[in-house]
Amino acid sequence: MSGWLAELIGRKRYFMLSLFVFTLSSLLCGLAPSLPVLLLFRGVQGLAGDGLQPMAQAILNDAFPPEKRAIAFALYGISAVLAPTVGPMLGGWITDSYSWRWIFFITLPVVSLALYLTYRLVEDPPFLKQLKSGGIRVDYMGISMLALGVGSLQVLLDKGQEDDWLGSQFITTLAIIAAVCLTTLVIWEWFRKDPIIDVRMFKSFNFAAANLMMFMMGFMLFSTLVLLPEFLQSLMGYNAGLAGLVLSGGGVVLLVMMPITGQLTSKIQARHLIAAGWLCLAIGLFYSAHQLDLFISFRFAMWLRITQVIGIGFLFVPITAAGYIGVPPEKGNSASGMINFMRNIGGSIGTSVVTTLIVRRSQYHQQILVGHVTPGTPAFRSALRILSSGIAHSGLGATDARNQAIARLYKLVNQQAHVLSYMDTFWILGALCSLMFVLAFFLKKNDPGAGGAVASG
Repeated sequence: MSGWLAELIGRKRYFMLSLFVFTLSSLLCGLAPSLPVLLLFRGVQGLAGDGLQPMAQAILNDAFPPEKRAIAFALYGISAVLAPTVGPMLGGWITDSYSWRWIFFITLPVVSLALYLTYRLVEDPPFLKQLKSGGIRVDYMGISMLALGVGSLQVLLDKGQEDDWLGSQFITTLAIIAAVCLTTLVIWEWFRKDPIIDVRMFKSFNFAAANLMMFMMGFMLFSTLVLLPEFLQSLMGYNAGLAGLVLSGGGVVLLVMMPITGQLTSKIQARHLIAAGWLCLAIGLFYSAHQLDLFISFRFAMWLRITQVIGIGFLFVPITAAGYIGVPPEKGNSASGMINFMRNIGGSIGTSVVTTLIVRRSQYHQQILVGHVTPGTPAFRSALRILSSGIAHSGLGATDARNQAIARLYKLVNQQAHVLSYMDTFWILGALCSLMFVLAFFLKKNDPGAGGAVASG
């Protein structure tokens, strides 16, 4: 939808309008007197921010020649990939040290500077000016289906686990609305001459595969971003700031790797870099699943995060480059909008999926472990006797000591069930990355350093 609006009012005007609304809504979020008001302005902020990333990417695609496009995407990728990594650490520190309101206030000078620079430096490309002068029909049906379908999907993903997914009539209704609206949207846009989403671009296997990979990259980035801090906070007693600090090592690695990957993209085929990225990510996730336990140190937790993001550093720029292979310049807005949408929706779905997996697999492992913790189990009787004796020496009576020992053993079982659920989730994510590794070799060859040109060989 952002690409269509850019064609309607001009890319520069749309970008500036998004920045202005984002700045204003950030200010209002920080001043919000209640939670409902905060949620309202947060929604407005998200609506305005939705178009910033695809438009920034489209501007870079048009502003730089093909041989410099990869490094431009790499520098852009630093912010796109690094921000979700640094955000929890910075947000946790601001919340613990000052107030949550400063999370919104801190964005005001940065976005204001971006608004000024856009006004001074950005211009619409010639083909977009010609398209705008030719007139564009408003696709009210497409806009309605997109807003209703994606809106229902987002609420479904946010509230699904809390409301037991399809066990809730509300969630079931949202699922039906999202399925009907998005299916209708695809059919409607397929036959429309000037669609807000050019779904016909997915006839290209390369474009479809690149979007799937960008979806999975968002899925992996945000799901791993949730898993490790949640593990540290819920099972190891870390506060928000300390859990966020664990992510800092991965942020530094991404900061170093993104420009290097941009340089490599101009020398190595994008599909080979993508394959290397998925392989590294799969290895990192399998390693995390094997090494995760309740005795890991802060330093080792930071190392686990680094192993999880090394692969992501090889993915963002090459996948973006692969998505533009064979795409004509006039389709740049549509391509950038779709690629960024897939990354964002992948992040939302990834967060919901891993949260659900943790709960369900934890319940499963708890049932299995409880079957081994019974009065007839010698190991359980021995542990209960030793623990009860130790508690009784602190001054409690025999009955109270036994009850407290049972409670502690039950807590230990729950902790181990949770650890096993995290290990399962990392294994599943690693398996998905392995599938993407295979898919990478089916992408079209590109001419390194020539932007979206397809290799002749």
